Amino acid sequence: MPAPAPYIGRFAPSPTGPLHLGSLATALGSFLDAKVHHGQWLLRIEDIDEGRCDKASVEHIVRTLKRHGLQWQGEVWVQSQRHSVYETALKHLNILNLTYPCACTRKEIDDANSQRALGENRIYPGTCRQGMPEGREARAIRFRCPTEPIQWHDHRLGTFNDDLNASSGDFVLKRGDGFWAYHLVVVVDDLASKVTHIVRGEDLADTTARQIAVWKALQGGLDAQTAAQATLIPPSYWHLPVILAEDGQKLSKQTGALAVPEHDPVLNLNTVWQHFGLGKIKATEVTQWLELATLVWANYRAARAAR
Repeated sequence: MPAPAPYIGRFAPSPTGPLHLGSLATALGSFLDAKVHHGQWLLRIEDIDEGRCDKASVEHIVRTLKRHGLQWQGEVWVQSQRHSVYETALKHLNILNLTYPCACTRKEIDDANSQRALGENRIYPGTCRQGMPEGREARAIRFRCPTEPIQWHDHRLGTFNDDLNASSGDFVLKRGDGFWAYHLVVVVDDLASKVTHIVRGEDLADTTARQIAVWKALQGGLDAQTAAQATLIPPSYWHLPVILAEDGQKLSKQTGALAVPEHDPVLNLNTVWQHFGLGKIKATEVTQWLELATLVWANYRAARAAR
């Protein structure tokens, strides 16, 4: 058996506003997991939706991470600078007949799902899978889902067996307005940076099967350099519990989450630490806090393993 690939993790925030405590919790968890494994921790700025992202938010994210001692290795990857790489990936999938143009509007898809119960996922009905209706123009490029279910394991949540045709249907890789979809770019960048472990919020768990499907389709097929560097299997996943606002919603920019306070980084770290159900760490400065937290995190990780 070949030796396992060196641990490479990453934190990939979207700069649509300043970093809030929910994102700091995710950053801390992924940072400590890389530290426990003596691995690398990368930073990627996911600004593909350039109309909602801004430079000030990028600067705030970078400044906040540094202030809390969460230092990454290597250069910061910025998705808005990588359009040509995503285009190459899309062409590769097209050659494999794994993409097709879709003319369906949001209303048409909603109408097709009108009989589904409240709260159920919207499923693309496959209207354009065999070709767009005559006279229609493409509004998106979709990925052809595999017929076999995607099985994957989460460190905390256990094993999933996801039939994408029943849970999402063929999903969008590129929107009609030219913007790239998250499911393509996140996989292209994880492949290119050889990510082996993804630690992120539980709210992203239901996207995982789609990303694994794209990963398997793209793995080793972007270009010669990427093929030589690519890992053989999709990353390992650990979806952390998300911080909730007082009304029970996920703490996010959309729900009005405030920026991480700047006056006391150790207090902020202890605040998100206690969100994981861990006891307050007594430290006077960030470096000391992180060293103590690393020891605790190894035990926390083992205790959270799904049986």
